[in-house]
Amino acid sequence: MEGSDSALNHPYSPQNVKLPGFVPVFYSQATILGVYGLASILVVSLTWLISGRAPKKSKLDRWLMCWWAFTGLTHLILEGYFAFSPEFYKDKTACYLAEVWKEYSKGDSRYAFRDAGVVAVEGLTAVIEGPACLLAVYAIAKGKSYSYVLQLAISLGQLYGTAVYFITAFLEGDHFAASPLYYYEYYIAANASWIVIPTLISIRSWKRICAAVQAQGQKKNKTR
Repeated sequence: MEGSDSALNHPYSPQNVKLPGFVPVFYSQATILGVYGLASILVVSLTWLISGRAPKKSKLDRWLMCWWAFTGLTHLILEGYFAFSPEFYKDKTACYLAEVWKEYSKGDSRYAFRDAGVVAVEGLTAVIEGPACLLAVYAIAKGKSYSYVLQLAISLGQLYGTAVYFITAFLEGDHFAASPLYYYEYYIAANASWIVIPTLISIRSWKRICAAVQAQGQKKNKTR
């Protein structure tokens, strides 16, 4: 009976789901969010400074490089850790990455309970989209011809993954947050950027690709 009670002693919803070996979060919410915020600012700042050395890059291109660096490292490091650390909730070493997911699971307990759909989406995101995002930084910096196609492909992948993430939660009852505060702070707000920004990038990339194809077509017509 004691083992059963221990397995149910966690802060996630629904409470009746067992989580054997769960170890509570060591760090405060402020510490976890603060470290993530500072790390994000550092990545964006360094990318902005380095991008300034790239010749003839507009401010928008530089901001896009910052976005791709930030989201790429988020996919690789944070989501990669989650995908390949199935027992992060048992961590007793106060590993920061484990702490992040213990905390975030208060907004979506499917992470702590290892929902198959979430693991699949996060795993693919980490393995495929993470490196692709960093490739996008390079492509923009070097003015590669595939830059817009790559950005469009990654953005559509992010939108698809986010859509699956929200739709599956809705179909399963959307009852995975410990409280309304965690629901809106983590589940909604923390994921909003991966809806808004990829949408804007997709539109821009699509327009640039269409313009390039049209210009190429006009050149061929002139040579005839």
